[in-house]
Amino acid sequence: MTQKSLTATLRRLERNGIVERVVLSSRPVAIEYRITPLGKTFREPVDVILRWAATNLPAIERARAAFDDHPEDP
Repeated sequence: MTQKSLTATLRRLERNGIVERVVLSSRPVAIEYRITPLGKTFREPVDVILRWAATNLPAIERARAAFDDHPEDP
């Protein structure tokens, strides 16, 4: 992940109230991101997705292999 991509992602999360940006010092610049109470409510749905992925990993791997075995259609 590039610095630009990371910064853009953190800015979106901050804008949406998921994290808060805290400036710890200006020289040298030190910034910390903290999860907000709203961000903490995101944990449960993420856990559901992770459990789904773990349960379905064999099927996902088979789908990937099948996809990779066939060249792209022109």
